[in-house]
Amino acid sequence: MRIVSGKYKGRRITAPKTIPARPTTDFAKEALFNILYNQYFFSDIKVIDLFAGIGSISLEFTSRGVNEVIAVDSDAGSCKFIKETAEQLEANIKVFQSDVFNFLEKTNSQADIIFADPPYDFSVEELEQIVSVVQNRNLLLREGVLIIEHSKHTSLEHAANFKEHRRYGSSVFSFFRFE
Repeated sequence: MRIVSGKYKGRRITAPKTIPARPTTDFAKEALFNILYNQYFFSDIKVIDLFAGIGSISLEFTSRGVNEVIAVDSDAGSCKFIKETAEQLEANIKVFQSDVFNFLEKTNSQADIIFADPPYDFSVEELEQIVSVVQNRNLLLREGVLIIEHSKHTSLEHAANFKEHRRYGSSVFSFFRFE
């Protein structure tokens, strides 16, 4: 994994092969951050990274100036790796080892951007449950966005509060905004 831009630009992060993760490709990550960069002042926002894996998205946000990032993953190895990498880079990432749905049901944290990259074998119902819980728990701040990365074989266009999607190779980012 490579950090695409910001103060850690070009830094390669190599995770142990024992971590069960499918990092967002550099191509897709760069495209996503180009979209977000035109909508937010990164130094002023809060981010929650669900199904954080090796922390690729969390690290990219901190590299670009986000000061408050929460990374959530159920895998102990993933959480340990994110914590160690964040400490090495002096990146402000709070890491929670938790089932994402349990975290969402219990957290009082709100964010401008909530990014979720669940396993590609998640059902449409499970993906819609993420949308539902984020909305019902009021976890997005005003003008906030929920982004779910999923397989190109899955469509969330019919889901409540769906606004748009962007496809990059085999990955799709679906954007949700709540009024």
